[in-house]
Amino acid sequence: MAQDSSRSDPPGLVAAVDLGSNSFHLMVARFEGERLVVVDRLKERVRLAAGLDADGRLTPEAQERALACLERFGQRLADMPPG
Repeated sequence: MAQDSSRSDPPGLVAAVDLGSNSFHLMVARFEGERLVVVDRLKERVRLAAGLDADGRLTPEAQERALACLERFGQRLADMPPG
């Protein structure tokens, strides 16, 4: 029987990042059949909205908090075993 080459198997793990004004969230899940099962999640307060200057731009300190959080998220993902 011929296989449908237009469909691919889902990846072992998928990740999503939610960048909010107060906190950033990382969620990692794996496929089990048609479902996603969460295998890891991380939430960090970054307080971006509190780091706005008078012109509505992010202060350097707020930018540093955000980038440091994203670096930690990246390290967390790098430390995970392949899917």
